[in-house]
Amino acid sequence: NRVSYCMGLEGPSVVLDTACSSSLVAVDYACKMLESNNCDTVIIGGVNINRLDVGFTEKASAGMLSPNGRCATFSEKADGYVRGEGCGVIVVQKLSTAIKEKQNILGVIKGVCINQDGKSANLTSPNGPSQERCIKQALCMAGLSANDISYVEAHGTGTPLGDPIETNALNKVFGISRKKPLILGAIKSNIGHLEGASGIVGLIKSVLCLHHRKVPGNIHCEVLNPRIVEKNFIFPKETMSLPENGDLYASVSAFGFGGTNSHVILSSSSASNVITEQKPIEWNRKRFGWQEFNHPFIGS
Repeated sequence: NRVSYCMGLEGPSVVLDTACSSSLVAVDYACKMLESNNCDTVIIGGVNINRLDVGFTEKASAGMLSPNGRCATFSEKADGYVRGEGCGVIVVQKLSTAIKEKQNILGVIKGVCINQDGKSANLTSPNGPSQERCIKQALCMAGLSANDISYVEAHGTGTPLGDPIETNALNKVFGISRKKPLILGAIKSNIGHLEGASGIVGLIKSVLCLHHRKVPGNIHCEVLNPRIVEKNFIFPKETMSLPENGDLYASVSAFGFGGTNSHVILSSSSASNVITEQKPIEWNRKRFGWQEFNHPFIGS
């Protein structure tokens, strides 16, 4: 709301809180605003600031945090997550609008789905079947099959319970009759868990992976968690290249503390034959004193 005030934006302005899935849930809401013509441009962001010590002490006493401060996602050494700070922001338009305005399009949102675990094992445990349904629905909305996806940005908190549940759910969706192994990554091993901002940061990472056709390695994962089925997955330890030619698709997961799941399917800009000629945009130049500045646009 304060961003809207500072920038003089007058369309729908909403703050969402579904814990760790908040910013990826915001992507679903924003796309619906575009589809209903409530606005023609959307700014979507997430932020996490660890301002109080109480968040650390409560989670540490519950055994949720990694004692050594390393987020070992997918690893046999996974012993808890690491709290991170930061923010991420994307700008989204309808694809037709972005093409018409000759915006710099880095990627395209093909499908989004959110759902809720409902009554599960306990409040903080992920629910595999709910995650499967969420991913399948997002694929259906995108009009894609599991074999079309080249990369998955997992939620990947680095907990001994959560990682196997998530990867096994991914295996049930993507692993059946798969022609090529699927590459899995999680930015939390690099920068920690940005909680409410983690979903949007994972989306930004995935867009850049498709744009540059490279996936960074998962650090702190020398030996895979033995409870993870790995025959259909690749967990790169170093930077790995994606195919140089052809369309590329990725998916992004975020799962909240309160049980709200979100999944987004992305494509590279080439997958929609979009124009990538860059054109500067302007936001209230008089208010800020800026001549111009550029934003990468992601079509919806």
